[in-house]
Amino acid sequence: MSLSDPIADMLTRIRNAQQAKHELCVIPGSKIKKSILDLLKEEGFVDDIQTVKNGSFDDFQVKLKYDTEKKPVIRMIERVSTPGRRVYIQSGEIRPFRNNIGTLILSTSKGVMTGKRARKLRVGGEVLCKVF
Repeated sequence: MSLSDPIADMLTRIRNAQQAKHELCVIPGSKIKKSILDLLKEEGFVDDIQTVKNGSFDDFQVKLKYDTEKKPVIRMIERVSTPGRRVYIQSGEIRPFRNNIGTLILSTSKGVMTGKRARKLRVGGEVLCKVF
């Protein structure tokens, strides 16, 4: 099955798994998805990421994170740039998202990184998603 937007599919799988209160979420693997998941782990939105073999392909098994009241840590995860409408931002236009609690994830010429890091390195790029 061919997907037109695999990143949006990944974000939807995470969103649906959290609504259903699942502990784990399995996502088909790719390099950009791995980079985004690593940033989510680094920023404290997910607990752990493991690579699982699925035949000749790799899948990612994401351990979701919940607070003490069993509410998901990720309150909102949203795709910004889509295949039909790319959204680019310059380094000077990167602003704090949700009072610095939220995170912008950008694809830049220096790799996939958070908005804070991109602003510090003074690089712009494509806004992949927003997480809060």
